[in-house]
Parts: sequence; C-alpha cells; structure tokens
Amino acid sequence: MELPHRTHGDEQLKPGELTQLIRRLRVLAPQNDLSTAIVCAFDHRTRMLPFIYADLRMAPAGVRAIGAAMVDAGFDKTRIVLQQWNPNCRPSMMKVDGRTPDLLMVSSMQIHSTRCKELIYDACSIDPAHRPLIIAGGPKAIYEPWDVFSDQPDDRWGADVAVTGEEFVFLSLLEVLLSIRAQNESMRMTFIRARNSGMLDDIPGLVYPVTDRHGVAEELVDTGIQRLLGDLDELPHPVIGYRLLEPPSRRPALASRPIEPDRVRKLSPIGSLVMTFGCKFACPYCPIPAYNQRKHRLKSSDRIIDEVRRLYLDYGIRYFFGTDDNFFNDHARTLEIVESLMQAQVDGKPLRKRVNIGTEVTVHDTLKLRDHIRTVRAGGIRALWLGVEDLTATFINKGQTVDKTTEAFALLRQNGICPMPMMMHHDSQPLYTRGKPYGLINQVNLLKQAGATSLQVLMMTPATGSKLYEGAFTEGMALQSVGNRNVEPHMMDGNYVVATQVRHPWKKQFNIMAAYLWFYNPARVISLLCRPRNTMIVKDVLMQGLGMYGVTQTIRRTLGWALRLMRGRIVRRTAVPASRLPMRSAAGEPASHALSNTPLVPLGRRASKSKTN
Repeated sequence: MELPHRTHGDEQLKPGELTQLIRRLRVLAPQNDLSTAIVCAFDHRTRMLPFIYADLRMAPAGVRAIGAAMVDAGFDKTRIVLQQWNPNCRPSMMKVDGRTPDLLMVSSMQIHSTRCKELIYDACSIDPAHRPLIIAGGPKAIYEPWDVFSDQPDDRWGADVAVTGEEFVFLSLLEVLLSIRAQNESMRMTFIRARNSGMLDDIPGLVYPVTDRHGVAEELVDTGIQRLLGDLDELPHPVIGYRLLEPPSRRPALASRPIEPDRVRKLSPIGSLVMTFGCKFACPYCPIPAYNQRKHRLKSSDRIIDEVRRLYLDYGIRYFFGTDDNFFNDHARTLEIVESLMQAQVDGKPLRKRVNIGTEVTVHDTLKLRDHIRTVRAGGIRALWLGVEDLTATFINKGQTVDKTTEAFALLRQNGICPMPMMMHHDSQPLYTRGKPYGLINQVNLLKQAGATSLQVLMMTPATGSKLYEGAFTEGMALQSVGNRNVEPHMMDGNYVVATQVRHPWKKQFNIMAAYLWFYNPARVISLLCRPRNTMIVKDVLMQGLGMYGVTQTIRRTLGWALRLMRGRIVRRTAVPASRLPMRSAAGEPASHALSNTPLVPLGRRASKSKTN
C-alpha cells in the first residue's frame, strides 16, 4: 500500500521552518548536555551484486544527515556507527563522551531489519535507569513502523518511538522533549511524560506504543504523514556528518573519538550527495512518488557546488553518487545544475576536472536532453544509472524501447558518460526468446552491444510502500518458506526469488545467475580490449573486474536457495505482514501507516495513560 497523500497544499513545510527549528534548538542545547549514538543497521548477508563495493565504501547519506542535524542544532556529542564497518557493535557497550548515550537512534532498510531488531533488543537490556531513549528510523520505520515494537508480553523489547519521516520530524520531537525536560531527568523518562500527556500527537511522522502498567504495548499511535522539506538548501551541510563517523572495528564498544578527517577518503571514497528528490513516473512497484507526495524537491546549484567543493577540500572525496530518484526529472533545473557545475572552480582549476559524479535517470528523460548531454558531461557527470527495467516496455513502460535505449546509450558513450542499466526480471519473461528481444539473455546481449558499462538484474520483489505490495501476498505470489527455510528480510533485496507464480521458480533464480555471467566474464574483457577506439576501456574493464567478483559472491549466496526452490516444498503466504498490534491515529481514526489487515482500535477510543517500566 502506498503512503496516503496529505491535504493538497499541506504537503510541504513553509520556507524557513527547518532553519527556524534548528535555531530554537541551539538555544536549548546549552542547558541539555546530550550524547547521541546513531547506528546504521547492516546485514552482511546482503553483500552481493549490484552493491558489493559501494555498500562498504560509501557512508550512507541518511545517518550522516541526522548526525549533521544534531551537531547543527548544538549537540556536538554525537557519534555515527556504521554496522558495515563495525559488525559487532552493541548499544549496551556504547559510550559517547564516557557515558551511556542519552539518545540511541537506529536506522535501517527493510533488508537489514534483522540486525535492526538485534540492536534494539540489546539496547533494551540496559538497566532502565540508564537506558537511552530508543528511536527507530530509516526506510524500515517509514513503511513498517510497527515492526520495531514487540507485541509479546513476555518479551518486552522495542523502540520507544519510530520516526516515519525526515530530519524535521526528529528535531520537532527533540524540541518538545527538551522544552519540558526536568533537571537530571533521562530523555526516556521525559519522552514517557510527553507521550502520556499527548504532547507528541501534533508532530506528524511519529509512531509510538501505548502501554499498560506493566510496560506491555497495547496499541500504536500514528501521528500521520510527515510534512516534507521543500527547499533542500535548508538541510545541514553534509560535511558535518563525516566528522562523526566511528572508526572501523570488530569491538562491541566505541572508540574514544571518531575517525580522523584524513581517513575519510580511504574509508568512504564515494560520497553520497543529495541533489533532488522525486520522480514524475508512477511505477506500481516503486514507493518513491507517494513518499514524496508527488513532489519534486531540489537543492540550488550553488548549494550543490558548495557541498562538492567542501567535501573535496576537507576530505579529498573525488567520487560522488547522487541519491536522486530521477536527476533528469526537471529538465530546466537539471541544466541549471550542470551548467553551474561546469563553471565552478576549486583551487583555481575547474571543479569538473577534480571530481566524478554519477546518479540515476531514465531513458525517456535522457533522450529529451539529447542536445545537452555534452553539457551534462562537462558538468562532471561521468556515469548514469538508467532504470531500463524491461527493454520492450512489456512489464513497465517508462517510454523505453530497444531503439530508444540503444540511442540513449550511444549518446552517453559518445560524450564519455558510462551507461549503467538497471533491469528487472519477472514471471512472464523467459531466459531466451528466438527472434524477439523479450528474453532476459536477449536483452542483456542488446545492452552489451549498446555499450553498457555495468549491469543490474534483480527479480521483481514486493517493495514496502508500493502499489503492488499487498497484492503479492493476497494473490499468493510471496513465498513464506522453501524446504523448511523461511524467507528472511535480507532476502528481499531482489537477488532472491521470493515472490513468483511460475511453476518452476528455481529457473528464475538460475536466470539471474546466467544473465550476470553472460555480461561479466573473461571473454568479454578480451572483447573490450580488442574493441577499436574504445575511449572508455579503462572504466569498462574495471567494472568487469568488479562485476566478476560480485558474480561469484552472488552465486555463492543464492545457489543454495536455487537448489531449495528446485527440490524443497514451497509454502506461500496469503496474508500481508501487517502489525499485530492495533493501530490508530492520535484522534482515534485509522492509522496512516497501517496496512489493510491491521487490527483497528474502536473509533474514539483513547487508551489510558500509564507508566512504563
């Protein structure tokens, strides 16, 4: 189910609201000596194509943004812990500035939710008198906030609150808590008082449990869909977040200080860069348009240049990946950004010669900008990930065809930009078709001939927050277990066949392996080396090397599942994995983040205020 739309005209914050909120928090900060640990959950079982290098070599933007917001608001004692680099970290062992953090924030994607729950569970083992306020965030909390709370009376773990929005939501929560916090009172006890008095109900973007006198969650209160920040220039500068990163370690505890600035480039040579949010397309498998309330949000070209320049000067980062949903979505603004990047200087030399930028676009918009691709390249854009999905547009139609995709790839390569196609394999697509470009191998071969530098092939998987999500379960597509092995959250990344109606699902799993092996192999390296006038040979060969390593890891992790699909008994799901706890809005109406089969709280019911343990 997609996230519901806010009332028209009330989707976004007023200009300056985030800036004003940060200023108010700076006034409160000196009287509240807070220490904060922000943990990015990561399941190392997801380490395979297409993210096998970037997953460890690009510090995620989300946790860095929250850390930067905390420091910008005056709370300097903040540490960002990446489970990618610190696999054994334990909240119960963490000390920031020599003490247990006042705030523990855990950010997670759906595929990392097992590790997220482990982190929260460990934090709940801390003595209640010293336990931090536990806040869950990230995509997992945005689309499935109920899953960070326990519904078991004899197993009372869980976050204190889930933030289903961005920086403004969390900072609004923080402002309310600090405005009523008593001297020497823990943030968790302050939160309980604010929750029980209804002070959180006017902050859209929160989900919190109402508990009985024993601390057992009885229901969840959903304060609604967040208001979005429209002007991304108001966001705190990303250069701040890199100063807060925990050094890599296998210890459960934290180091005495974050990493030194001169180590940032070595550990995170790729910098994630927020430039735009939103996409004009409304693909049924994608939650992005609904999350953005059908809006396209941007940063100014001056702000983008300043961020790139400072990250380069302060940390030496030269490679950037834009976290755009579709960078070419607004053609006029795209040209404004790339023209400004083209003219920007650093140390008296063109910035475009110092940095390399990659981001995501569509075939349709690339061809709409065909007369300006040279300008895009001159602005420092060196690689574009294109959501091709299906060359014939039979499965998803975003204006792509075989001829249009071939034209777009040729256009990019002629201007020195690497085309990086992203494909989706689905039930109706065979491995090979004779005389038609419909089969998976047929399309991979066409992409090779068109000059694709890399390849991403993922199986169509139900994505939380998308139109197709509930149907995948109610129609019996989603698998519950195969050969007595349950489908786990880390398997929902598209590499595993976990939702299909075909008679022999193992064939789909082997199809993905075959597609990768057809694209990444030693024979293709030789072919690239022999290709005349290949000006991008170094990039092509490097990607082949990385891809061949990634293929071995992908096959190593998914081969056992393929064999289970071939021989094991398949059990399918018929119910959507919704909250088992009743959910309601603050006014007692149906909750905005609840799925269709979520237990309802009777209209008008207000749970009694109670104390927690």
